Amino acid sequence: MTSFDTSPQLNVWRALLALAVVFVMLATTGWTALRTQRGSSALQSSLSEWEHGSLRGHQLPDPDTAPGRLARFFASLTAQEHTTLAGRYPLAVGNMNGAPVELRYRANRIALEQARKVERKRMHDTRLTPNGQQDAGRRMHRYESLMTRDRHILAFDPGGSGRVAEVFGNLTKAERVSVVVPGVDTDLLTFQRTSRRYSAPVGMAKALYKAERTESPSTRTAVIAWADYTAPAGLGIDSATAMRAADGAVRLNALVRGLPGRSPVSLFCHSYGSVVCGLAARSLPGRVADIAVAGSPGMRVANASHLRTSAQVWAMRDADDWVQDVPYMEVGGFGHGADPMSSAFGARVLSARGADGHSGYFVPGTESLLNFAEIGVGAYPAVHCAGDTEACRTGLSGTTSAGRA
Repeated sequence: MTSFDTSPQLNVWRALLALAVVFVMLATTGWTALRTQRGSSALQSSLSEWEHGSLRGHQLPDPDTAPGRLARFFASLTAQEHTTLAGRYPLAVGNMNGAPVELRYRANRIALEQARKVERKRMHDTRLTPNGQQDAGRRMHRYESLMTRDRHILAFDPGGSGRVAEVFGNLTKAERVSVVVPGVDTDLLTFQRTSRRYSAPVGMAKALYKAERTESPSTRTAVIAWADYTAPAGLGIDSATAMRAADGAVRLNALVRGLPGRSPVSLFCHSYGSVVCGLAARSLPGRVADIAVAGSPGMRVANASHLRTSAQVWAMRDADDWVQDVPYMEVGGFGHGADPMSSAFGARVLSARGADGHSGYFVPGTESLLNFAEIGVGAYPAVHCAGDTEACRTGLSGTTSAGRA
């Protein structure tokens, strides 16, 4: 007799459940406007100026060319020429994969100062509503915070809800690089939070960086808080489809290919960020050693092998995470596929002990954060598995961390 767990009837019920969820989203949130993923007018203007600009009487290279070619171009320039380009085209240089990291930091500080001045004027613009003026004030204060000398902004776009990426540690000299890929409701204003700080990209990345240094003090690490894609706003249609993730995957791939050096890269993908990582997987360069997902609604594949990546795939979910109740399937473009936590998916399943709900995976003291740190420094034998330990540990090798037995 056919088990109901594997019967066609169950698949029908799952499909109906998925459609029901979609209709509830439509009824409660409405169709989310299909905004374009293109950068702001300010960024596009800076890129256009770059494309029509010149140096030493020669045309500047295409900003969309391969990062390696751009790196060679910048390597051929003098320090004064670097300063000149950053001053003329701050947004273009600050977002250019292949440009020297320190130059990008400098260019983005200039771009942030320009954006801050714009918002300061908007704060007193009587043509704006009080809410509009208040929003301008919030953005201005966020820009001021990002401009401080101890912050290293790798990407910045003031357009729309805003995009930004920040580096913790020395990215140029890092022996291991970690990238935190966040999920829904991530934008310029939610990039950093005072309350629930570890649910925001900055808090996540800072906690991971500190944990990695604790677990392996001798390993030079860098962590990137990467909010350089337009994430869905809330649990609407955008979050139930892959539209935002598809653009995010292209941008994530460009980021990794533009990173300096050849050190291994680990991706830590939270919630909808795991959809981004799933779509990016097959195009990522071989230096990506790990793709770890937490609180994932799916990675747009039925099995980890379908990601077509040489990276190790890890998954974790807290017992109280509401995401476990979403329909793990894809119907007509809605939903994100199989549950990465299922044994059939084939990921290495990790313990998330201590994490609280959907946003607690990067909280210090949790086993979820410690597991991420062990992965980030390559200390694979030290990770704490959940469920099938043998499947989790098969074929693992790496540096044994002194931080945990």
